[in-house]
Amino acid sequence: MKLIILGPVYPYKGGISQYTGMMCHHLKDIAEVITLSYSKQYPSVLYKKEQKDFVNDSCKVDNVKYIFSTINPITWVQSAFFCNKEKSDMIIIQWWHPFFAIPYGIFCRFLNRKSKVIYLCHNVFPHDSFPMSRFLTKFALRKGDGFILHSELDVENLKRAISNPIYKRTAIPTFDAFNKFEAEFTEARMKLGLHFEDNVLLFFGFIREYKGLKFLIRALPFIMKQKPNTVLLIVGDFFENNKDEYLNLIKETGCEKNIHLFDGYITDQEICVYFTASDLIVLPYVSATQSAVVQTAYSFSKPVIVTDVGGLPEAVEDGVTGYVVPTRDEEKLAEGVLKYFSEKDNIDFKANIKNEAYKFSWDRMNEVVVYMAMELSK
Repeated sequence: MKLIILGPVYPYKGGISQYTGMMCHHLKDIAEVITLSYSKQYPSVLYKKEQKDFVNDSCKVDNVKYIFSTINPITWVQSAFFCNKEKSDMIIIQWWHPFFAIPYGIFCRFLNRKSKVIYLCHNVFPHDSFPMSRFLTKFALRKGDGFILHSELDVENLKRAISNPIYKRTAIPTFDAFNKFEAEFTEARMKLGLHFEDNVLLFFGFIREYKGLKFLIRALPFIMKQKPNTVLLIVGDFFENNKDEYLNLIKETGCEKNIHLFDGYITDQEICVYFTASDLIVLPYVSATQSAVVQTAYSFSKPVIVTDVGGLPEAVEDGVTGYVVPTRDEEKLAEGVLKYFSEKDNIDFKANIKNEAYKFSWDRMNEVVVYMAMELSK
């Protein structure tokens, strides 16, 4: 089987880029893989932060064709002609935002239809809706022959966008590129200024309103009443330039000494240190389809607390690999954290996570790709 994967890869930053890089590596076990990526991902007027990182190359892919520019229609046609020349069996397109709808839609119009188009949907619809977003999503996805999805919510959303789609749902595979930077628990804690006996919570990733960090900050005083040596690590970039809101909220809780803020882009090596040093990863989201933070936590055998939104409960088995708590409720969130620390000596979370390894494996993803190839060849 010959595959072309279209999406961001190194040196582009972000979880989708890391996902695409790992996918390219693992699919090479079953197919000939060609990686087609962007010469330009976002125009600087829309995305003012640095888009590339040439230092952290854990998910680097060799021999990438950087042809596709989202702001240059000529490259959309050039990319399609490149794919036609390669005569691939399938083209897997990474989809997460309708910003890409017109470029992808035009690209697909010029493809030789012998190559089946698979949209791998990280989100069918965007987290932050805007005028025309649903129309644009439908415009692009209607060009797909099949779809791979990561949550039941996205299955429902896909059916709202496309009539009778051919699809397969599977869990996000484990982000296994970062645990190769081995860090010892005590060393990791010393590096972050933490004590061995601290109860360490980790919030990781872009800080955006829908991720519910404010509820976790408000939950900390409830947690500290019973566990005063609890420390919350907030690790990530303030995506929406509202850092002062969070700093003021932290002051209001009176827990400044127990909240350590690491603001900015996190290197691959640092990811290892933060996850190794933590006891529990917390995702207090108020909306979501799924999150790769869960799979990153699992790669370090760390349990996770998630809220009952979107596809998050599908990735965490309550009381087995973590806990599921109600969203928008800091007291229930605090209860979930305290429940973990009261039960962690009686539940082998690490073993339970390892028992779930196949469900979140790249071997499983490879099987899904083969399944889609067989379905679309009928």
